[in-house]
Amino acid sequence: MKKGFLTAGHLPTLFASFLYFDLSFMVWVMLGPLAVLIAKDIGLNAAQKGLMVATPVLAGAFLRIAAGALAQFLGPKRAGVVAQLVVILALTAAWAIGLESFSQMLLLGVALGVAGASFAIALPLTSQWYPPEHQGTALGIAGAGNSGTVLAALFAPGLAALYGWREVLGMAALPLVVVLAVFALIAKDSPRRPQRLPARAYVEMLMVPEAWSLMLFYAVTFGGFVGLASSLPIYFHDQYGLSPVAAGYVTAACVFTGSMLRPVGGAIADRIGGLRTLAGVYLVAFLALVVVAIGLPFMSLALGAFIIAMGSLGMGNGAVFQLVPQRFRNEVAIMTGLVGMTGGIGGFYLASSLGFSKYWSGSYTAGFSIFAVLALVALSGVLVALRRKARWSGAVATVAAQ
Repeated sequence: MKKGFLTAGHLPTLFASFLYFDLSFMVWVMLGPLAVLIAKDIGLNAAQKGLMVATPVLAGAFLRIAAGALAQFLGPKRAGVVAQLVVILALTAAWAIGLESFSQMLLLGVALGVAGASFAIALPLTSQWYPPEHQGTALGIAGAGNSGTVLAALFAPGLAALYGWREVLGMAALPLVVVLAVFALIAKDSPRRPQRLPARAYVEMLMVPEAWSLMLFYAVTFGGFVGLASSLPIYFHDQYGLSPVAAGYVTAACVFTGSMLRPVGGAIADRIGGLRTLAGVYLVAFLALVVVAIGLPFMSLALGAFIIAMGSLGMGNGAVFQLVPQRFRNEVAIMTGLVGMTGGIGGFYLASSLGFSKYWSGSYTAGFSIFAVLALVALSGVLVALRRKARWSGAVATVAAQ
């Protein structure tokens, strides 16, 4: 952590952003740890399980654009309050009505996508308080709220075994109410909040090459992280015969590693640069995913490989968001929405492709192999960007600012 960080911004807002992001992520991926029990109860095949856990990820991807726009026009704090209320109402309604079919689970997944859109609110809220030299650390800490996926993996299967998975949906709304109260009380919008940009700025940002690079980078790092967080409970159950509760614990270990290393990745990026950090991230992730794709005979070996993969991808998440405000200081809210959207799309692809791979071939090899290749594609993009490093310094004007 760089000297002066503790006094550089607004710590209560940083804490509130982390907490809001953490509990939102908990409910966003909650269907993954519950998937084995849900599938048994309502009769889902491997492809349907994959689609069910991937639907909140895809919905969250596209809703991040709307959340980013809402954060611009209402301010990040008020946008966060609105989004949290929507998620609380959706969970309460699902618990009260009861869910009995695949189509109903998909509808719930779309509603839970609003929780995934919290990304496009919490990160701009934090970013606007901190100067460029502390962006990687600040956004890494706020972004470590993706550790909420650990809470889902640890507690959802056990509670579902005791009370039923439908009851867990209602229980999940309770901590969200507490977090909403804390967020409303202590979070503040920054006085340095950038000027509102028009809707056409989204289109204009897509004319900037670095925007596409960042979207590719995050599609692999965050897509890999959230896709694995959603799918690993199913994978460990199918591949190694673990019970839903045991699969949740093992998944939690993987997710915890990726979550806790996100701020480390941001801090390293502050010191050596986001692009150089990403180069190492993608190489390690590629190697770990190749090992997983080949297949390992023992669960302990697979766990080690997934921990390495998740750790590297978590660090990559922090590194990408060290780069976003460096290159797009005045358009962080828009870029958070765009980059976050592609991250969610990457997660949807991985989670759904693993389900279809298992359904069609009886193995997860194809799903992991293709995503390993995507890590190599991202590495190639980083190497190209390193040759054009001047464009990432913030010295080049963006289209929206011209």
